[in-house]
Amino acid sequence: MTAHGPVRTRFAPSPNGALHLGHAYAALRAHDFARAAGGQFLLRIEDIDGVRSKPELVEAIFADLRWLGLEWDGAVLFQSSRLAAYDAALDQLMARGLVYPCFCTRSQIAAAGAQPGPDGLVYPGTCRLLGEAERERRMASEPHSWRLDMARAFAETDPLVWHDLEAGEQAARPDLFGDVVLARKDAPASYHLAVTLDDAHQQISPVVRGRDLFEATHVHRLLQALLGLAVPHYLHHGLLAGPDGRKLAKSENAAALASLREAGENGPALLESLRKNHLPAGISWVHASYSSP
Repeated sequence: MTAHGPVRTRFAPSPNGALHLGHAYAALRAHDFARAAGGQFLLRIEDIDGVRSKPELVEAIFADLRWLGLEWDGAVLFQSSRLAAYDAALDQLMARGLVYPCFCTRSQIAAAGAQPGPDGLVYPGTCRLLGEAERERRMASEPHSWRLDMARAFAETDPLVWHDLEAGEQAARPDLFGDVVLARKDAPASYHLAVTLDDAHQQISPVVRGRDLFEATHVHRLLQALLGLAVPHYLHHGLLAGPDGRKLAKSENAAALASLREAGENGPALLESLRKNHLPAGISWVHASYSSP
């Protein structure tokens, strides 16, 4: 089932840190694509990231976007209002025997000899081998995530493809990611599950987002097939790097838009420079090509 209808793009930040220039560029790309097509630009706040999501940062996101001169259409969607939808999808997969509880910690996964994959270490399937009685006993007292039984899930689908507006048609290879987490121990849904459901709910197409999420789309395409969701087009754009050549990131203390605003910078002028690919001093492009598993 392919998504049809008017263009609807989205910007979906998490309120777990200040927005930086990379976010400004991502919002710009989604905004301008929608406006050029006479479509809608939506704002979604991905606020289910455990204790890291902070309500006061939501207002900061709004202030940053308004300072840049970016206006969104309609009401803001908060992921925290979508918990029932995530639970329902997980229940559907559970009823089909496609997910299982996982009690492993990251250190245990690494110690088990997990091999690198497209999205970090590939889970070795330790908890997939547990018997039903042991699962029930441990679920009653131990924190656990829910993982997709990738081999079983992938076997249920026909060969899958997805389309990137710049990179072209891609054959989906979610099997190379292993048994990905769909619900974390500290959050009601993983990024993979929540973003796939939310994009379908908001009828987003194309999904305009950074090239660092290109490979994750292979997993999202599988979830669309399993859950009977519409398949959007995608556009994975380039990323901005700091003086060290690494992608701008909250975790790397990238300069906040708020600090630029407080210093008297002109937001719309900054955005216009980004439109023309004129980058501020010390900022460059991440040199990375599209890649598939």
